[in-house]
Amino acid sequence: MKLGIVGLPNVGKSTLFNAITNAGAESANYPFCTIDPNVGVVTVPDERLDFLAEMYNPKKYTPAVIEFVDIAGLVKGASKGEGLGNKFLSNIRMTDAIVHVVRCFDDVNVIHVEGSTDPIRDIEIINLELVMADMEMVERRIDKAKKAAKGDKKFLHEVEVFEGLLEHLDGGNSARNYECSDEDMELIATSDLLSLKPIIYAANMDETGFTSYESNEYYNKVKEYAENEGAQVLPICAKTEMEIAELDDEDKAMFLEELGISESGLDRLIKCSYSLLGLISYLTAGSDEVRAWTITKGTKAPQAAGKIHSDFERGFIRAEVIAFDDLKATGNMTTAREKGLIRSEGKEYVMKDGDIVTYRFNV
Repeated sequence: MKLGIVGLPNVGKSTLFNAITNAGAESANYPFCTIDPNVGVVTVPDERLDFLAEMYNPKKYTPAVIEFVDIAGLVKGASKGEGLGNKFLSNIRMTDAIVHVVRCFDDVNVIHVEGSTDPIRDIEIINLELVMADMEMVERRIDKAKKAAKGDKKFLHEVEVFEGLLEHLDGGNSARNYECSDEDMELIATSDLLSLKPIIYAANMDETGFTSYESNEYYNKVKEYAENEGAQVLPICAKTEMEIAELDDEDKAMFLEELGISESGLDRLIKCSYSLLGLISYLTAGSDEVRAWTITKGTKAPQAAGKIHSDFERGFIRAEVIAFDDLKATGNMTTAREKGLIRSEGKEYVMKDGDIVTYRFNV
């Protein structure tokens, strides 16, 4: 999974990136200090995998990972090359989802590129730049489909679909909010549009605003906007996350308890991302390796096996499956098997989060 972190300059975007990845991206109080996109890979915490590691003492421990890309601050006119422009729009295009950091704090010592704090204005500036970049893409797609339709009438429907989408975009609306049939949306998805990407609004507050964020005026504006758009919103304090990132596990737990929160911003962002993209993890375990595999909800056993190796999918015979909670309750595979908790599942089995699987295949 690859998430692009975007936002206007000086909203706390690179501070948040540094905190969640410990990658040390430069952070400064002026626009465009992040010239090239910084990339950080973080592991997905999973207590189930830790339990399996204790059980098997494997040679290798491989958790799921998320790749974060810190993309330089966008400004008005980015779609036309303003600021650092199209280079960064292309970096967003390579991501699975967008984490849009929105400034929800006042600070006279931190310059705001627009001169004042207004989270909805900031959101709409970036959303509009993505929409405008998409309009160019859609116009090219329409022209291409029209030319193809001269030789094959089936492309006329494609022209119709994208002309409807272009009208929607021209009203300043994101592609993800375009209402159409599932089949037409599948067609639209082939165009790799920026405003079609799922989005999480990270409402970045100062320490005071975050401690009582539910009554924070800026946060509530972002929350309402996100709900209307069908997006997710994550309350966060990038400065606090930086402090958390520098602590060891024991001190981190104490600090979180003092703050009255159970999870760090990174843990909450990971859960948000999995939910947004409809992802789950299944597990494989043995003396060689314990590993988490990320798949989409609704994936069937053979396709999940294909994540490990194409041969597993091609020669799939069956999957031996046990739910993690059942294994934990029994303590070991031998007892679980004696109690009949290990199931033999076929090609139509839909994988569940936390399934521990051994595949049987023949190629």
